[in-house]
Amino acid sequence: MQPTHFELLQQAQTAAYRADWALLNQHLQHLLSGDYSSCSFDADLSALLLDLALQSLESGDFQDRWDVAKLFPSFGVGAIAPLLDLLQDQDADSEAQWFAIRILSSFNHPSVVTALVDLLKTSTNEDLNAMAVNTLAAMGSSAIEILTPLLDQDNTRRLATQTLSQIRHPATVPLLIEIVHDREAKVRATAIEALSSFHTPDITRILIQALRDPSTPVRRAAVIGLGFCTAEVTELDLASHLRPLLLDLNLDVCRQTAIALGRLGTPAATSVLFQTLQSLNTPESLAIELVRALGWIGTSDALHNLQRSLIQLPLASVCQEILVVLGRVDHPDQKRQATQILLDLLQQDGTFAQSASARQAIALALKQLGDPAALNPLINLLADPHVSVRLHVIAALKSLAPEAAHQRLKQLFQSEHSGSELGRGVAIALEEWHF
Repeated sequence: MQPTHFELLQQAQTAAYRADWALLNQHLQHLLSGDYSSCSFDADLSALLLDLALQSLESGDFQDRWDVAKLFPSFGVGAIAPLLDLLQDQDADSEAQWFAIRILSSFNHPSVVTALVDLLKTSTNEDLNAMAVNTLAAMGSSAIEILTPLLDQDNTRRLATQTLSQIRHPATVPLLIEIVHDREAKVRATAIEALSSFHTPDITRILIQALRDPSTPVRRAAVIGLGFCTAEVTELDLASHLRPLLLDLNLDVCRQTAIALGRLGTPAATSVLFQTLQSLNTPESLAIELVRALGWIGTSDALHNLQRSLIQLPLASVCQEILVVLGRVDHPDQKRQATQILLDLLQQDGTFAQSASARQAIALALKQLGDPAALNPLINLLADPHVSVRLHVIAALKSLAPEAAHQRLKQLFQSEHSGSELGRGVAIALEEWHF
């Protein structure tokens, strides 16, 4: 027989007396939902249930707190005041306070905003501050006015900036602009990163100014932001402003600059990327990022620059990346151009083309491009003495034009001398064809 809600309440009180928080949570869950949800509780009884839930929150372990936190929305706004008391109790367990903030995040209430702002003014607990920041940010524009005074205080400016940066509301822009020259680099970087979400010429100019900031995180944030600028600000010649950052003392800033130029995709950006790629002083990891940026742009000029780099660059790893990038071209016109670049490379006698790994990468790239013009050159590549190259060629032929390729292989098997490299390659291809 199911107990009455009065009996269940007595069982809950007993569980609390015994500090059996898991059992208490089960009783509270039954009382607040299911068959008991239709029961009418007066104010005193509701207050008693809330007090029991608070006991579990304050004294239980992490799992107990996790479970009971789900029940607090059932108490409505009446839960706000005791949770704020817990939050302001200097002797309270910090994990219980963390859960209190988490629960309060579901109440978009002025008193909650004020309490969280007060917490940021005094707390040194990073976990609590982080949860308070996330909660305030989720409240959106309603928190902006209360956060504004915190920007004037040294001990709260960083957290206030972090909160405003997450709100992503136009009302935060004037406030963020005021602190882009703050003496603390972390504040400047956070402001620049947040402003990057708003694409206007004035903000773009602020980002350009930040490229000369002495702090690496600030320059990095500015570079990333400029990479997402729209066509409305192309008259600002972003490529020329970004170019010096390819020589930044911090390699990550250099890499982010290459990515930003790739996103811009303008002829000027293409030229800057290629010129830097040609420099013998360019680090290998940056060169690879430059190649990827040119591939991202994917215009005819960008692919032509990659072709020139294949011939001129001494680093095999960079050339290998160019082959990978060429295989990923997806525009029909540029696909044909990329295919021709790869086929021309097979005809050359350069050192790089003599590498088995390069020929293997070419076969894979031609497979990805899917141009039937590569059929015969790929079949000729079956004469390669390296098994790995032949296997990649076979996979490419199966993908490219399986019926035509199989027919051509059968013809060659009849006409080609079995002792030649091509004859052996054709025989291997026919043996592997149905696997």
